Amino acid sequence: MVSPNTANAEVCRFPVADLNLAVETRNAAGRPVLLFSHGFGQTRGAWNVAATALAEEGCRCVTFDSRGHGESDRVLDGEYRMEQFADDLIRIAKAQPEPPILVGASMGGLLGMLVAGEMTPSPFRALILVDITPRWETAGVERILAFMQAYPEGFADYDEAAEKIAGYLPQRRERKTEEQLRPLLRKGPDGRLRWHWDPALLAGVVSQSERYQPRLLAAASRIDVPVLLLSGASSDVVSSDTVKEFLQRVPHARHVELPHATHMVAGDSNDGFTREVARFVQDLVQQDLVQQNLAQPNSSQPDLSNQQDLDRPDDRHYAGAVQP
Repeated sequence: MVSPNTANAEVCRFPVADLNLAVETRNAAGRPVLLFSHGFGQTRGAWNVAATALAEEGCRCVTFDSRGHGESDRVLDGEYRMEQFADDLIRIAKAQPEPPILVGASMGGLLGMLVAGEMTPSPFRALILVDITPRWETAGVERILAFMQAYPEGFADYDEAAEKIAGYLPQRRERKTEEQLRPLLRKGPDGRLRWHWDPALLAGVVSQSERYQPRLLAAASRIDVPVLLLSGASSDVVSSDTVKEFLQRVPHARHVELPHATHMVAGDSNDGFTREVARFVQDLVQQDLVQQNLAQPNSSQPDLSNQQDLDRPDDRHYAGAVQP
């Protein structure tokens, strides 16, 4: 256990090929390294609770805003391509002191699969995929996109935005506050609040997403690092069929289903999500120690296995196999 002050966040502007990304690091001296990649239309703030908890347990936790999202730069010509996002992810991964464990939600998970399956060696120590498989349920994706496109004129104030989000996420008990909404919205010259992401993203990455599926399926079959798939039991993006196909292609993967979560796993069931990430990371740490012929973990490695808050066995369902 490390003291909480080691989890203080450091934010920097990280240069990639053609712009700068907002990158945030908690517990910079920690190990192992967790690199969090958010979903389409999200920001690094989606990981705040989990990244803070895991940093306080000894991990180096790195979050970032993808290009065109949050505080990261937008592409000047508005031409967004999946390859750009993948290259950004590779650059951030290679800048870490050791190969990171990638935690990727939705789009972030797709990028992780693509990179891990097409690069040899993989730049990642392992993959944690958050409610995403190479093939997804079209209806669920269309629902998400419909909400993203529903308010082109933005919102009059934060209360209006909170009301619309509450209608979109009825499973959430708490309504978003103005403080929580500030990073997600930008005030335009007309005084109205609009989403933080570049509208050009919808015409770029999203419109081309279906054509990437064959490539993603092929990449998944070549992944040779440990994999954890965390899915929401109420997800309309990942289904039992897509999970089954994924486990056939990646037979060494472990699958955990969180019963009270939708596609927004980390937001819907953050305690369960953080607990399962911690367990998986601890397994990897133990595997590394065995490979190094060490009988006991040394003091520099985090012990994530004995936390009461993260160890409630009533909120998970396992399938698949553990990477040997």
